[in-house]
Amino acid sequence: MAKKLAGKVALVTGGSRGIGAAIAKSLAEDGADVAISFTSSPDKAAVVVKELEAKGVKAKAFKADQGDPAQVANLVKTVAQSFGRLDILVNNAGVFIGGLLGDESTPVTEFDRQFAINVGGVAAAVRTAVDIMRQGSRIINIGSVAGEQVPFEGAADYAATKAALGGYTRGWARDLGPKGITVNLVQPGPIVTDMAPREGEPYEILMRGTALNRFGQPEEVAAAVTFLASPQASYITGATLNVDGGFAA
Repeated sequence: MAKKLAGKVALVTGGSRGIGAAIAKSLAEDGADVAISFTSSPDKAAVVVKELEAKGVKAKAFKADQGDPAQVANLVKTVAQSFGRLDILVNNAGVFIGGLLGDESTPVTEFDRQFAINVGGVAAAVRTAVDIMRQGSRIINIGSVAGEQVPFEGAADYAATKAALGGYTRGWARDLGPKGITVNLVQPGPIVTDMAPREGEPYEILMRGTALNRFGQPEEVAAAVTFLASPQASYITGATLNVDGGFAA
């Protein structure tokens, strides 16, 4: 029986660990050839590539600074040249930098870097990909429930970057609908990753905020992304899907 994504090529930015790696593996499990990008973890990226290849698909890792639009654009073009096409773009790479408004120790330059990665890099990838992608292609942005609510202090700038992805997703869905390209947003809630708090007040706030009283796993986010990349999701675009254990309920 043919796999749903056989013959498709996917690019998952930030695919060397956490949610990105889980997404890459899930797409490969359904038959897609997968490229991942990384910034500073070549060893981890190499491990993920081997795991993808073990599933019987073609896989490669590419180094690219997500905060540099030129590098992101080159990444998308290089993936398309290397694999012969690009059908699925998952904009997953992102960072979290916290800090209180008005606090002298707040890292303003790092906030600018965060915006460049979380928003600018996504925009650069999409603007490049639309000239390569064909009808039926998928763009899936990975946001955060923080784009709609901020449960603790010090996360305003991060929340703003994720809120921006919501506006971009809906606008791009309108722009690319006539080309037959869908654009959707997946918003994870508290997920067990390197970025998530493991203890203290933020951890407790996030845990209590979920209806299921637990953090989610990267594979649970990956399942939603893989569905949106599948033929079964062909009439879904401009949508926001929360994978948050009821955090936004």
